[in-house]
Amino acid sequence: MSRPGSSSPPGVDQFENHRFQSGDLTLAAHLARPPDDPQRTGLPGVVICHGFPSGPDGGANSVATFPELAFRIATEIGWVAMVPYLRGMPGSGGDFSLDGWRDDVVAAAADLRNQVGVDRVWAVGFGSGAALAICAAAIDDGISGVGALAAPADWSDWAANPRRLLLHARDAGLLTMSDLAPDFDRWSGALGDLSAERSVASLAPRDLLLVHGGDDEIVPPLDARVVASAHGAATLRIIAGAGHHLRHDPRAIAILLGWLDRQRRQHA
Repeated sequence: MSRPGSSSPPGVDQFENHRFQSGDLTLAAHLARPPDDPQRTGLPGVVICHGFPSGPDGGANSVATFPELAFRIATEIGWVAMVPYLRGMPGSGGDFSLDGWRDDVVAAAADLRNQVGVDRVWAVGFGSGAALAICAAAIDDGISGVGALAAPADWSDWAANPRRLLLHARDAGLLTMSDLAPDFDRWSGALGDLSAERSVASLAPRDLLLVHGGDDEIVPPLDARVVASAHGAATLRIIAGAGHHLRHDPRAIAILLGWLDRQRRQHA
């Protein structure tokens, strides 16, 4: 395990260095603090939300680079950064559900607000994690703003075939149970009930950054425009030639870091 505020990027064995509660579940997280003074006050905090893993063992791989991003945010711009491993992910209890993941983001934000020296908290996310950050902020006004990269406007594709998603979740190691019956209807219902497009009006007038790849073949750029329109005052950046996996696009990360730095100065 790494110590918060470690002066070197986290390795594979350093991913989980923090635990927090979401309802009756105990979830793992990675927590990074600025290295210069880990006990100082007035620090901004950010929850970094991973997306849905894909393929066999995708649950273990989907958050592999996020502690590195947390390290950059902590060391380069002086934030306390937290990567929660949402329910069903390796190291965390429970089983994947979309509304459960939204609640986990809310719980992570609450836990981060209670960390030493943290003043305000933002949420950022990638893919489904970006849309969940918007949905979480819609019900938690303690989240000061959201940075959403490659966010889907809704989960209508999942809602149209929930049993296929169930199989994907099992393949990714996010479900321990053999079947969700008799709760399958409630589990699948959340796929249609939750929507970044419908939730984002409750986030306004808090700030929203939307970053999307112009060549995203998984989530069309139109989704970003729809969410921006529903918010009314979002900052929208479409990156020419970029695909869906913006975590690995240096242009997208530069936009995100610049926005976070401006947020800190704006709310200082």
